[in-house]
Amino acid sequence: MDLSVSIVIRALNEAIHLPKLLDGLSRQDRIPDQIILVDSGSTDRTREICLAAGAEVLSISPNEFTFGRALNLGCEASTGEILVFVSAHVYPLDQNWLSKLIEPFEKSSDVALVYGRQTGDERNHFSETELMRRWFPDTSDPDQRHPFCNNANCAIRRNIWEQIPYDESLTGLEDMAWAKECLSAGHRICYESEAVIVHVHEESISQ
Repeated sequence: MDLSVSIVIRALNEAIHLPKLLDGLSRQDRIPDQIILVDSGSTDRTREICLAAGAEVLSISPNEFTFGRALNLGCEASTGEILVFVSAHVYPLDQNWLSKLIEPFEKSSDVALVYGRQTGDERNHFSETELMRRWFPDTSDPDQRHPFCNNANCAIRRNIWEQIPYDESLTGLEDMAWAKECLSAGHRICYESEAVIVHVHEESISQ
């Protein structure tokens, strides 16, 4: 079963990081059918970089932004059966990241959400890399019974999002709130350790 895939990227002033992400997407063994950028008021070249790469660009004003509202905007514009969410400051570790992330949907129709492993590179603080190692272990879980997940490296089934949109009132944790609703509705959540992205944070400890 060959499911269509839309990538949704939320961004604000991510011109430094986006080229590596977009290059990684173009090198996947499963090329996405659509890439959407939801921009929340960038003043750098974020929008231009994505347009040049063939992405669709949507805008949300900073005073209207919530994580859930930006996601819903991207989901509404999507055409894929599977919606993949990535942060603008991540990049795939290898060429089979996307195929591994969507494989559980192809195996079972009751899977609502799949999230993948995250790690750091030389720019991350050691403490953060260790934290990601604990949150995103090497062992997959095809039937996770708790709502932990993370929208920096995550995929959902679009027809379930149509029934359960993201809560736009939340200031954070919209991903876990959505996952909790899915579990309550009888859907499945999968953790796929082989779908790996590098999540780059260059902020200081104080930031």
